[in-house]
Amino acid sequence: MICVLTGGTGGAKFVDGLRQVIPAEQITLIVNTGDDLLWWGLYVSPDIDSITYALSGLLSRERGWGVKGDTFLCLQAMKQLGEPIWFHTGDRDLAVHLLRSRLLAEGKTLSEATAIICQKLGVKARILPMSDSRVETRVDTPSGELSFEEYFVQRWYQDPVNSVRFAGASDAEPAPGVIDAITSADAVLIAPSNPITSIGPILSVPGIREALHSAKGKIAAVSPIVGNAPVAGPAGILMAAQGLSCSIAGVAKAYEDFLDLLVCDSRDARGAEGLRGKGLRVQCTQTIMSSSEDRSALARTVLSLACGGLLRDEAAAGGSISEASGEPAPTSSEQP
Repeated sequence: MICVLTGGTGGAKFVDGLRQVIPAEQITLIVNTGDDLLWWGLYVSPDIDSITYALSGLLSRERGWGVKGDTFLCLQAMKQLGEPIWFHTGDRDLAVHLLRSRLLAEGKTLSEATAIICQKLGVKARILPMSDSRVETRVDTPSGELSFEEYFVQRWYQDPVNSVRFAGASDAEPAPGVIDAITSADAVLIAPSNPITSIGPILSVPGIREALHSAKGKIAAVSPIVGNAPVAGPAGILMAAQGLSCSIAGVAKAYEDFLDLLVCDSRDARGAEGLRGKGLRVQCTQTIMSSSEDRSALARTVLSLACGGLLRDEAAAGGSISEASGEPAPTSSEQP
């Protein structure tokens, strides 16, 4: 059983790779909800939606968010009515927000609503919000404090950042199943997501970081930084605001109290040597996920590093892992 902490477009790509190489039933995903917002009166959970779409095969690979082939007729109509449209939601995407909002209004928790939506979309992996309590990522700028989506989407992350906080985190509790998923997993993987605003909110929920300290499996993180720049988005700016360097060393620092293995890009080989000298296990490989093949290759590599011995044991016992390669055997639909 694999547990993944994830959020953002990098996280969705990595999860898309995982679904290609191991059975979905073996994956539990703990997803950032610090980006959640009310939009046109609907409850939107951007990272949960992206992960759900990735696992159901609905994710738009061109955009990295939303539903592939979606239309935006409602968005156009709202513009004509003078309503804000800076947060783009497609028509099929809106259907999920409508259903979630109705379920929440009926008294369901976010965990329950997520499970219902996953069942309807045929998702077999377990997707857990980090908390059923409201935790909101707030970005402090010279113009004032902004929600993450205001900072990231509406203002295109152009504002200087003073600091980041997670409003409501101190009073939040992990969603049901989160702690057990971490402590009982054969490996815990941290996706190549923004350490501050995708993984940071998850770690801010009381009890989750402590659970990582007592996890029975290895904890492996994939760096979203290559060289001294993020693969995409404002991770570097936000890391600097929180006192971390925009480097693999900064990523390692963010997770230093529980991390067993850091997977970084081959271009960071020199930095990796420095981290090894400090006692951290670091592996270099290609981490840029430009294609479906890149995603599955990275997922295989990380799985092999984090639980290679376990995979070999399963193969010897007649499991679904290829004994020769340590990689999952292809399903019938993947056979050439």
